[in-house]
Amino acid sequence: MSQSPLASTSQTPPAAANLASDLKPPGEASTKVKPCCVCKDEKSARDECMLFSNSDDPQKDCEGMVDKYRSCMRGFGFTIQ
Repeated sequence: MSQSPLASTSQTPPAAANLASDLKPPGEASTKVKPCCVCKDEKSARDECMLFSNSDDPQKDCEGMVDKYRSCMRGFGFTIQ
């Protein structure tokens, strides 16, 4: 019987911790944060206010929370309309 090509190789796979390191771009792009990962508390407070507001106009009622979220996002370099 012949051996399979995979069984005859003695190479060991790279460590799992190093697999993703080759995928990250070098320089500034690797340290840039994603919008989903910042201002989580402000976003949560804004969403809760909008969803559970008893006001006839939740946008007006939660304007302060929305402004806090926008300000936080601007601090990380994101522009929210």
